[in-house]
Amino acid sequence: MGKNLYIAEKPSVAMEFARVLGIKGMKRNGYIESEDSVVTWCVGHLVNMSYPEKYDVELKKWKVETLPFIPDEFRYEVIENVKNQFEAVKGQLERKDVETIYVCTDSGREGEYIYRLVDMMVVTNGKVKKRVWIDSQTEDEILRGIREAKDLGEYDNLSSAAYLRAIEDYLIGINCSRIFTIIYGNLISNILNTKYSVIAVGRVMTCVLGMIVQREREIRNFVKSVYYKVNAVSCGNSFKYKVDTESIYFASPKLFNESGFNKEEYAHELIKYLKEDNEPVKAMIEEIKKTKEARNPPLLYNLAELQNDCSKKMKISPDETLKIVQELYEKKLITYPRTDARVLSTSVAKEIDKNLKGLINYKFKEEVGKILDEKKYEKLSRTKYVDDKKITDHYAIIPTGFGIGGVDRLGEQQRIVFELIVRRFLAIFFESAEYKKITIKIKIKTESFYLNSKACVKRGYLDILDDSSNDDEDENNLDNNFSSFKKGQEILVDDFEIKEGETTPPKRYNSGTIILAMENAGKLIEDEDLREQIKGSGIGTSATRAEILSKLERIEYINLNKKTQILTPTLTGEIIYDIVKCSMPTLLEPEFTASWEKGLSMIEHGVIEKGDYMQKLTGYIEKNINKLKLKKDHKMIFNQILNIPRNITKGKCKCCNGEIQENSKAFYCSNYKNGCEFKIWKNELESIGVEIDRKLVDDILGKDSMVVKSAGAEDVYVSIRDSKRGGVMILLANENK
Repeated sequence: MGKNLYIAEKPSVAMEFARVLGIKGMKRNGYIESEDSVVTWCVGHLVNMSYPEKYDVELKKWKVETLPFIPDEFRYEVIENVKNQFEAVKGQLERKDVETIYVCTDSGREGEYIYRLVDMMVVTNGKVKKRVWIDSQTEDEILRGIREAKDLGEYDNLSSAAYLRAIEDYLIGINCSRIFTIIYGNLISNILNTKYSVIAVGRVMTCVLGMIVQREREIRNFVKSVYYKVNAVSCGNSFKYKVDTESIYFASPKLFNESGFNKEEYAHELIKYLKEDNEPVKAMIEEIKKTKEARNPPLLYNLAELQNDCSKKMKISPDETLKIVQELYEKKLITYPRTDARVLSTSVAKEIDKNLKGLINYKFKEEVGKILDEKKYEKLSRTKYVDDKKITDHYAIIPTGFGIGGVDRLGEQQRIVFELIVRRFLAIFFESAEYKKITIKIKIKTESFYLNSKACVKRGYLDILDDSSNDDEDENNLDNNFSSFKKGQEILVDDFEIKEGETTPPKRYNSGTIILAMENAGKLIEDEDLREQIKGSGIGTSATRAEILSKLERIEYINLNKKTQILTPTLTGEIIYDIVKCSMPTLLEPEFTASWEKGLSMIEHGVIEKGDYMQKLTGYIEKNINKLKLKKDHKMIFNQILNIPRNITKGKCKCCNGEIQENSKAFYCSNYKNGCEFKIWKNELESIGVEIDRKLVDDILGKDSMVVKSAGAEDVYVSIRDSKRGGVMILLANENK
């Protein structure tokens, strides 16, 4: 009888499969073998696509005439630094005594691709191949996956999508990077004063860069508008003015919006009208509206939502979050993390009590015990948290209930992330949070003023989610404050107050919100429920988005503030954006990039043929590269680039994370028009003979403090401190620190 061969994506996973299967043979060179089974492993990718010079050595030189580069047949090669492991895997796959191959790489597009690349480089004719598809690495799930393993051929569409995704990135990356570098590389080198510049362009990467640059320019070009609101003060409460159809200001050009005026004089004009023949000012309570609002527990975590929360609460990058959840997955504590789904499958919901029972000895013992005792899990399948139609490869991230004893041995960040996942999971078994809302409308002549208040009357799931943002007053205070008000009652207005309001620029993306925007094809939707309702094809995948951001930071197209996780473009990134926008703007369009991702999804589900997709892809590349070869408007692009602020340092404003710009007297924040007063005077260290130049400013902003040499060659400790001059930032120096 032939042997079974199990091939995993990495050594740690292979060891777990060997343990579960009872394969206790000796660990050899790249595999473990027992009497009837063999376990081997990849170390991530063992094979990749060959560079153009492997087709023709002349293609190593970047020349316009060799583009577009679209081979009739793509070549692949073993990655040099993992050659030994490839040979070990190949040796096991080609063994004559191996009868059945179980593919146990990660259950997703990338995991499928890792194995298929190896499979195409070896000879496995006549062997049975089965695909193990699992949602966690618990013993029960591994055994189920092996027991229910399907024929590998059933995943051919997934494999086709994986190959096409790689080909698409390869062709766009090579052709666009080469043509842009050939045409514009010297231009960028001259502007940046560098020896040479290679322009890196990618299908998803360039689109994400565009989103960050566009947001930065919206902020940079933002002009603040001031408006004036009027409040009526009565019985210690401020009633806010709002125009309605009965108002004398309805549709008036004097209005900035429905609750504010363009000029302060118009606000005074309103007050004068209200007081005229009405002193003391009397108001009539026209309406008291009481409502109750129920807020359901949020949906479960997918990777994007978890990355956003970790960025917001822990100030860690999406890449760091992905590493942490991958470690938790491999420790069997959570289910498969690279998922887009935020719901559970019907089959998982039927056995969810197993997950709950496993958490009984975790820190929420009382809460879990109540859920189990009251059997709150029995009706889960009839809720919005279970929906097979919203699951593609894997359901949401939840705790498995296994390995809880090892939680105390986790690192601090691992423990925090695991607790976030557990809290979100347990919340779906809690009742809704309930709020009581009161709106009181008063009328003064023809004008309406409103008082709104809201109180949480039942915390429900907020108790487990530890939602510290819930600062609403309690129900007793709400009733006490407004119990004296009756409909039709006449009240006295003690005073009117004018409040100045102002518009604010859009917020910069941080590492979490950019992930959410990528998931929704470039649209950042703050409301969580609405985000889920309109979710469609995104930019990139849950498995690749974090790496895209890391690469943009690595090649210095964007900056990531480690403390705030705020993203801003570099000067290089802005130049690349302008070049692409003037030459091949579709690469910057989130909807266009998302359409490619949707096409890959359609390949995966057998809706379209891979030949049709490939034809569309090559046509797009040929058309745009040939168009670029004929492009003559380099002067226009050069002029566009000249409009980018040159006086931007690499460091960021310590107050608002804005760009630091320079004039003849100081370095200052680009958001000075919006009130930011961050400033470093160039003569600040004149007394000790230290010149403040751009390099010193970059260094000090990156480190907060540093040591410089004074005119007397002494070490001087320099740091940034708050000045008492209206919040301006200055450099302070202390000798011999």
